[in-house]
Amino acid sequence: MSTLARQLRATDYFTLGWGTMVGVGWLVIMDDWLLRGGALGALLGFVIGGALLLPIGWVYGKLVVAMPDAAGEIAYTSAVFSRPISFATGWMMTLAYFIVCPWEAVAVGRIAGYIIPGLDSMEMYRIAGHPVYLPHLVIGLGLTALLTVLNYRGIRLSATFQNWTSFGTLALFVIFVAVGVSRGSPANIQPLFTHTPLISILLVIQIVPYFMTGFESVGKAAEEASPDFRTRGFFRAIWMAILIGIAFYASIVAAVAFVAPWRQLTSQKFMTAVAFQQAIGSRWIVNIILAAALLSLFKCFNGNFVAASRLVFALGRRGMVDARVGTVHAQHQTPSVAVLCVGLATAACMLLGDAILVPVTEVGSVACALGWSATCAACLAIARARSDVMKLSSAERAVAWFGLAVGVAMALMKLIPLVPGHFSAKEWIALAAWIVLGLAAASPAARKTPTRKSAA
Repeated sequence: MSTLARQLRATDYFTLGWGTMVGVGWLVIMDDWLLRGGALGALLGFVIGGALLLPIGWVYGKLVVAMPDAAGEIAYTSAVFSRPISFATGWMMTLAYFIVCPWEAVAVGRIAGYIIPGLDSMEMYRIAGHPVYLPHLVIGLGLTALLTVLNYRGIRLSATFQNWTSFGTLALFVIFVAVGVSRGSPANIQPLFTHTPLISILLVIQIVPYFMTGFESVGKAAEEASPDFRTRGFFRAIWMAILIGIAFYASIVAAVAFVAPWRQLTSQKFMTAVAFQQAIGSRWIVNIILAAALLSLFKCFNGNFVAASRLVFALGRRGMVDARVGTVHAQHQTPSVAVLCVGLATAACMLLGDAILVPVTEVGSVACALGWSATCAACLAIARARSDVMKLSSAERAVAWFGLAVGVAMALMKLIPLVPGHFSAKEWIALAAWIVLGLAAASPAARKTPTRKSAA
């Protein structure tokens, strides 16, 4: 049986983790972030929410080193829990990654329409009041096709693409933030909070899981490490992705609030670009921001595509869904069928247009929080029942317990109706639809608990 190509290096794992995490939310829905929390509320929400993920990142690093398996959460939970729990965990994490793909495919059309206003024409239909334009669909479908072909033909091509777009994004980000902030003023930052300080921060923390999902994608490519790669590199890549992700989000929120009176700009399309243009008084900085956004979109789309396709591949390889999606291409050594499935599903979902942007954020946050919780629980259970796989000291167990508490709390913040910012009917419908789809896709074997030997 063919195996996945082993060609990834330390840099590739960092750009996969960080690149999968940071997309174009900082350009497309900055208004939503600031309206949720205000300038300081949004900044603290991302810093606190991101810092809370460090224990979860530590758990993932520990597990990837002990179990370098493309199945990720599916492998970790399979080692100690029943097969249905393992499938449910993998299915939720697949949603967390996959749901980003049509999000980015839709966003690229919006950005293109901002660059070339003429593309906001030829309306085909409307969903929830949002128009869907033919040029936007063509651009989004074209990008989806490109990344599908790229990932079908080889992980090295995909990783090279990820490296260039990731470091290009960081370079352009440093340029436009440094220039913009030099023209800003502390007077622009007000209001610091849009609600009470606690509620403002809470409303932002609720969406942090969605925008910080990606660091754990490192484990999905663990089987594709080059032969000379040292496994401790997985741990470092995960932590670097989280830390730089926190710094990125905090910096962009602070910069937008500082360069212009943000409260007056929340009705503007792409208020990040508008704020910097207003501060500089020239269009050239907008071009740099849009270039950075496009590179960021490409890498985020590609990284989530890689992670989603590996999880779909793992589900098929373990017989939890149709075994054909667990096929490895004999020549390219890629999970070719899984790649095609993710590409086709992305193309279908992006037909929903702009209406999916904010609801997707909410559902994706819960999906990854549930996956993180199951992973932390698996880490504790493995250390207790499978000491041959991994051992934890008392302090390490405390870290894993804290990570579990964080994951559960982040999920409950969206699921409990009494908490401000909880799920609306649209989010419940989307989550229910994914669960029903999972029940339909699951093979009979995925619903049964196997013997301990096969579970391991």
